[in-house]
Amino acid sequence: MDSLNGMPRDEFTRVVGPVFEHSPWIADRTSSARPFASAEELHAALCGTLAAAAEEKQIALIRAHPDLVGRAALAGTLTPQSTHEQASAGLDRLSAQEIAVFQDFNRRYHARFGFPFVICARLNKKEAILEAFPRRLANSRRAEIKTALEEIGKIAWLRLKDLTADADATESRQED
Repeated sequence: MDSLNGMPRDEFTRVVGPVFEHSPWIADRTSSARPFASAEELHAALCGTLAAAAEEKQIALIRAHPDLVGRAALAGTLTPQSTHEQASAGLDRLSAQEIAVFQDFNRRYHARFGFPFVICARLNKKEAILEAFPRRLANSRRAEIKTALEEIGKIAWLRLKDLTADADATESRQED
């Protein structure tokens, strides 16, 4: 945490920004609240920044997420984090039929809510994700925005844990 707390604002934003998919504004707005005593405290502050943002910014964040097994995934153009996360759920090893099912759910979900289905893939496997789609399609738009933001918080936490573990390992190597 010392290295993150000591970074200039633009560096902090560059390093922490990817915790939220294509939305460095969250890290930028949170940087002035430093220092943070722990990754948990930083995560809470980042999520607080998101919660305080206008609904348009929250929706933009949801829309910044790729579809599961969508065009970007199939073309190999996801961010490294999203690629790893989808692979951890087994979404990189689907049959043609399974891909078609995901794409149909994605299309229906977009048509109903106007943004992609977001779920923390690292905490789920493909079966659980496929079970969640129809259940969440029955939600109201308001409930689905809330659920998507909760899932984004989980994604951000896991990404932040990775980031701080990498930073701790780098600091440890530098001390040796």
